[in-house]
Order: sequence, then structure tokens, then C-alpha cells
Amino acid sequence: MGAPRTTRLALPLQVAAVCYRRVNSHAEFLLVNTNGGSKWTFPKGAPEAGLSHSQAAEREAIEEAGATGVIEPRHFHVYIHSKGVFWQPGGVQEYVVKAFLMDVQRTRRPDETYRNPTWFGPEEARVILAQGREVKYARELQTVVDRALEHIGSSRLALTR
Repeated sequence: MGAPRTTRLALPLQVAAVCYRRVNSHAEFLLVNTNGGSKWTFPKGAPEAGLSHSQAAEREAIEEAGATGVIEPRHFHVYIHSKGVFWQPGGVQEYVVKAFLMDVQRTRRPDETYRNPTWFGPEEARVILAQGREVKYARELQTVVDRALEHIGSSRLALTR
């Protein structure tokens, strides 16, 4: 017998840089406006030939948020994201997104000027990421924040031991 056939196509892949900084004892996240400007998100885009997924995420952080720093080589979370709306041509497209943590060291004006990169505390980030999104996609992004905080916390503990 051969390999089982799959009848469903795989979702396209994107990579995201979950940009953060430590301020005193808490973390803040750097979010950017979406293309339409009505929602907030993490810098993300399609993987690029010749770059690892973490390098592609790092490039998105530079282009969309003007952020440079230390990006982890392995993703810490995978989530589902959507683009489009059902009532417009093309409808809604879902993506699988590999999320990479990036400890931001510096920021500058981003290449994509309409992105408006802005720092948010964790609770504010969870609220603003949910605005204008269907519940399931809002929860996906809120979980990214929660997982990032868990990972940043465990990294921090490892540094103090």
C-alpha cells in the first residue's frame, strides 16, 4: 500500500516576529498596523527562499516595525491567522504562522511607513489584537501573547540561575 492521500490542501505558511522588550519587571510587545490599518498584528509575512524561517521573521520585523535585536532560531508557537473578508472577492484565506520571539535592542523608522509600530503591555496587547477580528482568530493572537510571556519568563529564570 502506498502513502495515504490527503484530500485537503495544506494552509500556506507565514512567519511572525513577536517583538518584545523588558521594561522593569514586565514585557511589552511591539505591534504594527495591518495593511488596511484597521487592526493590529505582529510583523509577519511569507518565508523567503535562501533564508531560514527565523531569518525571514527577522526581516519582517525590520521592514514592518523597524525593529532589530536578537531573534530565537526556533519558533515557540504556531497559530492560525486569516486575511480577507468573506463578502469580498477571494474571501477569507487562512494561514499557518510560525512565531519567533525577538528581543528588540533598537528601533528605527520602518520601511513600510503606514505600519505605525507601537509598544503595548501584555493586557493591552491582548485587547487590541482582538479588536475587529472573529473570536477564533482573536483567541489565537491572545494565546501568542500568553505563550510569549511564558517563554520570556522561563528564559529569564534560566538567565538568573
